[in-house]
Amino acid sequence: QVQLVESGGGLVQPGGSLRLSCAASGTIFTIYRMAWYRQAPGKQRELVAEIIRGGSTDYSDSVQGRFIISRDNAKNTVYLQMNSLKPEDTAVYYCNARHPLNYALDYWGQGTQVTVSS
Repeated sequence: QVQLVESGGGLVQPGGSLRLSCAASGTIFTIYRMAWYRQAPGKQRELVAEIIRGGSTDYSDSVQGRFIISRDNAKNTVYLQMNSLKPEDTAVYYCNARHPLNYALDYWGQGTQVTVSS
């Protein structure tokens, strides 16, 4: 069983920055693929960024060049640094952990609200 706890959301003005954190417990964190998803009102949940065991990363086109995903294996924590935020980034952001071989081992955090507004 994996427990994920997100933090760092809030209200920020357009052009501002926020850093989200996701603390994981209950498993061998280092082997899991970690990712951030988001869901805006009335829209489907979408993948924002992911980072695999070896450190390779991938981003959605909408956040490429503005967001950075990273992981600290010593702290069992994954981060999402969000820069140059836009109103369309407003959403609930969810942390996800997935085993690289057994996709049934797929876990979600409770979500953290990010609101970009002046």
